[in-house]
Amino acid sequence: MSQKPPQYADVDYDDGTGEDPDDYPHVNDKIEKAVEVTRQGLEQYDNPAVMWTGGKDSTLVLYFVTQVADRYDLEVPPAIFIDHYQHFDEIHDFVDHWADKWGLEVIYARNEDIGDYVDEHDLEPGDEIEISDLSEHNRRHVRDILEYEEDTFPFLLDTYVGNHLLKTVALNDAIEEYETDGIISGVRWDEQEARADETFFSPRHDPDIYPPHDRVQPILQFEEAAVWETFWNFVVPDTVEEFPDDGYVPEGKGDLPDDLEPFDTPVSPKYWEGFRSLGSEISTEKTEDDPAWLQDLEGTTERAGRAQDKEDLMERLRDLGYM
Repeated sequence: MSQKPPQYADVDYDDGTGEDPDDYPHVNDKIEKAVEVTRQGLEQYDNPAVMWTGGKDSTLVLYFVTQVADRYDLEVPPAIFIDHYQHFDEIHDFVDHWADKWGLEVIYARNEDIGDYVDEHDLEPGDEIEISDLSEHNRRHVRDILEYEEDTFPFLLDTYVGNHLLKTVALNDAIEEYETDGIISGVRWDEQEARADETFFSPRHDPDIYPPHDRVQPILQFEEAAVWETFWNFVVPDTVEEFPDDGYVPEGKGDLPDDLEPFDTPVSPKYWEGFRSLGSEISTEKTEDDPAWLQDLEGTTERAGRAQDKEDLMERLRDLGYM
C-alpha cells in the first residue's frame, strides 16, 4: 500500500476520550458537536468520504455533511456504500432513491472476487466458499491477517471471515483505490461495547492492516433516542417539503401528512416495519411490529435483531478495520 497517514490533518485524536452521551445532555448539544466534528472532517482531509449503509446513523451523518457543506461552502464528498451481496432489496432502493434526490456520488464498494465466485457457483447464503479458489488478495487476508486455517468458509455476512471479506476488504480496497484519507462514519458510543472508547477522530494508520486513513465520527454522542429525535425534528422536515416542522412523529405508515408515503422520507423502510438495526437480509429480524422509534429504546437492546455471532466478534473485527 502506497498511501500514507494524513499527517497534514490538524485534528485532536484525543477528542472524546473518557466521554459518553451524558456529557452532551441535550440534543442541541449533540448536534452542535456533530456540526463541529463534521466541519473539521470536511476541511482537514483532502479526499474524505462518507460511509452510508442506508441505516439511520449513517443517514444522519450524511445529513450533517450536506448541511455543513452548504453552510460553509464546502464540497460534499462521495458516499461509500458497501455492497456485501446480502442486503434487503429495500435498502438498495432507498440508497439509489436518496442519492438521486440529494445529488450524491455513491461509490459501491464490493469484493467482486467473492461476488463472481458466488454467481459462478450459484451459491445461496450459508453455502461454502473454497478459499483456494479465491484471489491471492483474498487468500492473504484469510490466511495471513485472519489466520483462518479451514479450507472453506460459509457465504454469510455475520461471521468472522465473511464479514471481513465482504465488508472490510471491500471498504479497504475502495479507500486505497480512491485515496480516501478521512472516512466520516456513523458509529455511536452506546451502540456496541466495542465502540464505547472511540474518539471523534480515530487514526487507522497501520499499513499492514488497512490503507492508512482517519475515521471521523460526528455522532458518537448520540443515543438511539436522540437519533430519532433529530430525524423527526430536523432531518425529515428539512428534506421533505410537505412534512411539518413542528416535531411531528408518525405512529406508522398510515400516519403521514399530505399523502406522503414512507418512501418519501429519508427514513429507511425497514425501520417502519419494526427493525431497530439493519444488517444482512439473512440474519436480521425485526424486534417488534411498531416502527423503530416507537419501541422501548431504553429498556431493550438496539441490536437484538442482529446475529449474535458477529456481535461477539466486534472487537476483533474493529481491529481489522470494520466500522
